[in-house]
Amino acid sequence: MLSDVTTPQDLDDRLRESLAALTMPRHRTDPAQPVAEGAALTGAQLLELFDAQVTSRQLDLAGRWLRSFGEGYHTISSAGHEGNAAVAAALRPTDPALLHYRSGAFYCVRAAQAAEPATGSVLLTPDNGPDGTPTHPVDSAEPDDAPDPAGSAEHDEPADPTADDATTDPAADDATTGRETDDQAVPSADAAPVDAADAAPADAADPVVEDEPGDGVPAGTDATDSTAPAGDEAAGRARPAVMRRPVASAYTEAARDVLRGMVASREDPTAGGRHKVFGRADLTVVPTTSTAASHLPRAVGMGLAVERLRRLDARGVAAHVDVAPWAPDAIVVCSFGDAAINHADAAAAFNTAGWYDHTGLRIPVLFVCEDNGLGGSLRSPQGWVATALRAKPGIRYFAADGADLVATYEVAREAAAWVRRHRRPAVLHLSTLRLLGHVGADAESAYRSAEEIAADLAADPLVATAQRLVEAGLAGGAELLDRYDEIGWQIRRLAEQVLDEPKLNDPAEVIAPLAPRRPVRVAQAVADAGARAAGPDAGARLEAFGGKPPELSGPLTLAQSVNAALTDALLAYPQLAVFGQDVAAKGGRYGVTRDLRDRFGPARVFDTLLDETSVLGLGLGAGLAGMLPVPEIQSLAYLHNAEAQLRGEAATMGFLSQGALRNPMLLRVAGLAYQEGFAEHVRDDNSVAVLRDVPGLVIAVPARPDDAAAMLRTCLASAAVDGSVCVFLEPVGLYHARDLYADGDGEWLAGYAEPGAWASGHVPVGRARVYGVGSAEDITIVTFGNGVRMALRAASTLADEGIGSRVVDLRWLAPLPVADLIREAAATGRVLVVDETRRSGGVGEGVIAALVDAGYVGAARRVAAVDCFVPLGPAARQVLISEEAITQGARTLLAR
Repeated sequence: MLSDVTTPQDLDDRLRESLAALTMPRHRTDPAQPVAEGAALTGAQLLELFDAQVTSRQLDLAGRWLRSFGEGYHTISSAGHEGNAAVAAALRPTDPALLHYRSGAFYCVRAAQAAEPATGSVLLTPDNGPDGTPTHPVDSAEPDDAPDPAGSAEHDEPADPTADDATTDPAADDATTGRETDDQAVPSADAAPVDAADAAPADAADPVVEDEPGDGVPAGTDATDSTAPAGDEAAGRARPAVMRRPVASAYTEAARDVLRGMVASREDPTAGGRHKVFGRADLTVVPTTSTAASHLPRAVGMGLAVERLRRLDARGVAAHVDVAPWAPDAIVVCSFGDAAINHADAAAAFNTAGWYDHTGLRIPVLFVCEDNGLGGSLRSPQGWVATALRAKPGIRYFAADGADLVATYEVAREAAAWVRRHRRPAVLHLSTLRLLGHVGADAESAYRSAEEIAADLAADPLVATAQRLVEAGLAGGAELLDRYDEIGWQIRRLAEQVLDEPKLNDPAEVIAPLAPRRPVRVAQAVADAGARAAGPDAGARLEAFGGKPPELSGPLTLAQSVNAALTDALLAYPQLAVFGQDVAAKGGRYGVTRDLRDRFGPARVFDTLLDETSVLGLGLGAGLAGMLPVPEIQSLAYLHNAEAQLRGEAATMGFLSQGALRNPMLLRVAGLAYQEGFAEHVRDDNSVAVLRDVPGLVIAVPARPDDAAAMLRTCLASAAVDGSVCVFLEPVGLYHARDLYADGDGEWLAGYAEPGAWASGHVPVGRARVYGVGSAEDITIVTFGNGVRMALRAASTLADEGIGSRVVDLRWLAPLPVADLIREAAATGRVLVVDETRRSGGVGEGVIAALVDAGYVGAARRVAAVDCFVPLGPAARQVLISEEAITQGARTLLAR
């Protein structure tokens, strides 16, 4: 077995001893009946939940076994958290779930729920009948005067006074675990088909079943060996024969999935050997990273999207989404550990959910805090978690003891029903234990006393479930021990099988799902959007622009061009939504989104609360739901408050799901320096290193108005076609620029392309723009953003001296336009990199490295900003690049 690889506390041995010590029930009860008077959980369901708990425990032991000889790469266990099996059973298999990394039992139950009826599972959805029909569906009808969930035209804050007003809801004033008996139906005996052998009358004698190899006992195993209850063998008595129930095949398949993740098998259906996570698109389980609480903001965003789509469906409005197979009344469940509630991401998620609830916007999210009292080696202060969770405004509090599956199921079922009916957030505070330590290498004795560890071992939730089964007359100790061993042997065999499966052994194979690029399809999407705008949607487009489309409005600034492109995007993509701080009522800090809300309404253009983590979380959830989110962060400096949401959540979705799930998003960020009369490091940050370091992220920096519109269309098409996560970094210093060489020349303005020209003017991801000045034969100046305008001015000065320049506008900082860069560098043999970001960690480093990697042997030099924050006022000129610095750098390079 696997007992030789447990911790020094011998968790496996203790559990086996506890099961062996349990007696056989004197009378059998019908497993099809409720496990206790008034309980919603049947005996058959409790038996299956025990199987899920055992499967999870045996997977933990298998992970330690695999690690013992270097073939297992993940040892964070679910031991002690197996009560989350009851939480899964209380939910529908179509409720999207974002799971804590100790959710082995939850995952097994979800797999059984989602499996075909042929698997023999009796874990029916708690509020569905045997045919899957909801017994109490949420009323999706909305009054005619119900405001849109994203807000109203009269008020900036979202409002929804028609949706179960909390002020008139008696249940809202009840005790936090008060029952709502009319909300969910207790499954009937007919809804729980079981094996005939399990349905023995309560007064029948224990059935006698011959022990045969293959009948639940591994071949070669003596059914009366050391697994007999203590005292039987010594007394010369044969162990009573036991009942056999087939282990649900869904549990076996779920175990195989988890084991494949542990050994980094290429056959892992979730991440394909890239990471061990609980997640599968077909199980409606969204894979998450192990970063504490980073998935909570996404859960809130998913809740917002679920409710928005439900309301659109109720009003007969086409949602235009092709993902997210969620029921109209689905709820989002998100589990996490107690230490995670102290994390900034968790604080943001709770605050956002409560804030929106306060304004009347419904977000149906069930947070599940699995509280084992420890975060790593740090104890959560006694009572702190309950106090903190109870105090979250706008979030209903429920609590349950995870060691008691029956009670946990009741409370979880009640909590899920409350969220489903009222479409409001709630938190289930589930008490758990942490057995087997934090990870495999964790020496708990360094920070926990022997008495504490022993007390947790004695409170093993699997023993508690076993005792409940015996007391209910559903099984005996010998049967449960056999069950534990049988599942253990199955998992051991599975573990041995997955060891032989192939691993990822090619870089291209590893990165394949990270950021797919289909440039031909993206170009076609842009062309199709132009064709619709020029054809069937021409009338709607003319109306949206107030009768005067931008191509007839004369040359535009960069800000005006972005505004026009966003208007066209909202017309082209019905699933698109623009949101962020001040984007709706005010039109953005710089006026870029002005009039968009008036044109398209508060459902598609709305203001959010002032928290960058929450803005990104809303975008992540909306993108996963099939929407095309366009969130805005007001300043690049503010993005650093929430960059983990981009790196850990957005960019990893395809990587962790082999592309089965995607997170399309266009994040607009105002940034970089050179904002006239208002320069300070707080807003005008020039650091993009953290963005360029995120694998798969697309980073666009438009410098000219015509490029801005074309690149924005490309990013949206890439998000829609490839699920790309794009950052559209808009230089604030160029938003309203009009002139290039002299005041009043208007040469920084540009016309807006008519829809019929979008295809011919398409700008592919990773393609640069080249300007020739003079002979264009002497020097290549590589730059981007504000540097383009300055470089063109410097090139004009150099041309007066007889020096010809090629000015290369990178336009894309990730992926860099390497082919264009190498071609233009080779044309002159002299490269001056003009980098407005910092010398250390700046874009220039990547450009020089790309040249070296490609074998460039010509001369190269950098002009970059000083390693300093951008100071206020004139002092900024001392640390940023200038036209004079560019001109002097070129002369120095040419003098070599």
